Amino acid sequence: MHDKTWSGRFNEPVSELVKQYTASIGFDQRLAEWDIQGSLAHAQMLKETGVLDEGDLADIRRGMAEILEEIRSGKIEWSLDLEDVHMNIERRLTDKIGDAGKRLHTGRSRNDQVATDIRLWLRDQITVIQNLIQNLQTALLDLAEQNAETVMPGFTHLQVAQPVSFGHHMLAYVEMLGRDNERMADCRRRVNRMPLGAAALAGTTYPIRREITAELLGFEQICQNSLDAVSDRDFAIEFTSAASLIMVHLSRLSEELILWMSPRFGFIDIADRFCTGSSIMPQKKNPDVPELVRGKSGRVIGHLIGLITLMKSQPLAYNKDNQEDKEPLFDTADTLIDTLRIYADMMRGVTVKPDNMRAAVMQGFATATDLADYLVKKGMPFRDAHEVVAQAVRHADEAGVDLSELPLEVLQGFSKLISDDVYGVLTPEGSLNARNHLGGTAPEQVRLQVKRWREVLA
Repeated sequence: MHDKTWSGRFNEPVSELVKQYTASIGFDQRLAEWDIQGSLAHAQMLKETGVLDEGDLADIRRGMAEILEEIRSGKIEWSLDLEDVHMNIERRLTDKIGDAGKRLHTGRSRNDQVATDIRLWLRDQITVIQNLIQNLQTALLDLAEQNAETVMPGFTHLQVAQPVSFGHHMLAYVEMLGRDNERMADCRRRVNRMPLGAAALAGTTYPIRREITAELLGFEQICQNSLDAVSDRDFAIEFTSAASLIMVHLSRLSEELILWMSPRFGFIDIADRFCTGSSIMPQKKNPDVPELVRGKSGRVIGHLIGLITLMKSQPLAYNKDNQEDKEPLFDTADTLIDTLRIYADMMRGVTVKPDNMRAAVMQGFATATDLADYLVKKGMPFRDAHEVVAQAVRHADEAGVDLSELPLEVLQGFSKLISDDVYGVLTPEGSLNARNHLGGTAPEQVRLQVKRWREVLA
């Protein structure tokens, strides 16, 4: 006799090589608790529709409670012969309670069962991720509030462009993470649809009531087509896409942290606990965490491509290909959760070096646009002002000084519209304060945005 629930059709047992190649218990065992949740709800529904009696339901609940304890204590033994988490739990339940365990699978298939388990698991992961996103946003808000008036160079093309507040720079990432949180919330709505009841692909002849199961499991909607219900993995791709965007955002911030920590910039320092040294160069302090985040972003993006490729040629309905959805999905969630957790802690260990930032602002003629705006306000057309300032910058560059260090008579040589009030415009602080509008970099606006975000996250 073959040790398979489906072996009656076959004349010989599955080879050991095929058994190892096709089994998923090595990784899908992590769905065990969610598999039990789904089974208990399914059993309750079967009882309410008259398929199971009260005694069967009581036995199933008792047996599942014992199995759950075995899982949590690490005492359960997972069998490769039973292929996956579903059959392992069903066999363990049958061993404990007899025929009632065999009746549990009435009206369902492993096809709709696994689709349900993954959604239950992913729904919980998304909740964890959303909380971690908000925790990281709070860490960035703290830095932004502390550095609302800290001047740093803003860059385009990685060249000094205009002065910005370091707090304003941190708030840019708060905005990105806000969109990430919105995407996760939106994704969760589509994850939170119940496939259970679709059975193998066509539904079931038993008098099930899917709305009962959905309510017990907290699903907001029920998958309306049985073929789609068992074969859909859009939600996994959508989640991995949203996760990839988060990792891209954190990779961008990581790149900046790495540059800023370099002595060539010297804008920040990262706490020692997030860095490592060199086995040969004793002076080294390497920003390993942001470097690894930058690397792990490629890993998550790779999972997205893998899942899309997995689904691109599958006919309806369920195919064994879909066994390959779990490992990339699991790893995506694990990587993202670990990254968000460590990143929030790391950002609380960032030390800002405002003097170095301000010195860098003074090296790149960052207030040139402010001088052009000054001339426009005095009545000069912008294109003319642009040309005048370009000449002034060339002169200052040749003299080895900043625009603010040019004498008034030199500046007036480029335009008679310039008077001694120009120096208030040419300072980095004056540049910041002049941009006091919604979305601008002025310290007042930074503080207003910090306040707004704290209210959003409260």
